[in-house]
Amino acid sequence: MHRVCFQLQVRPERLAEYRRRHAAVWPEMLRALRDTGWHNYSLFVRPDGLLIGYFETPSLDAARAGMAATEVNARWQAEMAPFFVGLDDTSPDAGFLELDEVFHLEDQLTGIDGSAPITSELV
Repeated sequence: MHRVCFQLQVRPERLAEYRRRHAAVWPEMLRALRDTGWHNYSLFVRPDGLLIGYFETPSLDAARAGMAATEVNARWQAEMAPFFVGLDDTSPDAGFLELDEVFHLEDQLTGIDGSAPITSELV
């Protein structure tokens, strides 16, 4: 499973409405996300609008392509695009900044248990 963490910037003046919309996401959108491989999906936001998203998927490319093929995603992305800064003509699900993973507890615990080498150096 590929772990994906991403960043977007919500317009601070639209943050309250953004929160309201995500408190009741359309059921067909929720099902589409699940059915196209977006698992364990969460969004986190700061008061200044910095948004961090996280999900797990077998394939980011397949998950994006699957959603791009749905009608509900086109409607959702069109409604959500005005909430974000700096996307120009790119949809939010295609325009997010993917962050590099630098630490994962379970991976390092696996190393301790002997199935993979670990280093004791601090980075």
